[in-house]
Amino acid sequence: MTTRAGKRKKKRLYLVLTSMTILVLAVGLVMTALEDSISLFLDPSDLAERDIPDGQRIRLGGLVVDGSFNKADDGLTYHFDITDGAETVSVIYKGALPDLFREGQGVVVEGETRNVGPFVATEVLAKHDENYMPKEVIESLKERGVYQETNEEENI
Repeated sequence: MTTRAGKRKKKRLYLVLTSMTILVLAVGLVMTALEDSISLFLDPSDLAERDIPDGQRIRLGGLVVDGSFNKADDGLTYHFDITDGAETVSVIYKGALPDLFREGQGVVVEGETRNVGPFVATEVLAKHDENYMPKEVIESLKERGVYQETNEEENI
């Protein structure tokens, strides 16, 4: 003989288990849908240290190496190097560069990893004013002792 309280507990248990199952499935579906749009942020040293498979979408940040910028004959393909002071990564980008892109300035490039050859960027993000650089890039450069703040940046 089952009591009313026992029936209510079973119903509650089934409700909780069903809710948890639905929640796990929903999170799994969202993660699967976002998998292509999620990209890691790395600096050149992180990229060199990690064993990242080909085709992994990442954002790579650092400073554009002085004297490394070259424009190909087609006028749309650019070659430049990004450094964090310890490691340097060669980058190829085909497209229009932001107006504020310059050597010696902070930049974030997005693309897919390749174990052979230069990093092929699909997007280049340059700082949007005289004092801005992505927080992750600043922290990475500070850790390596390359980044130096100006008085204006300290006031932000």
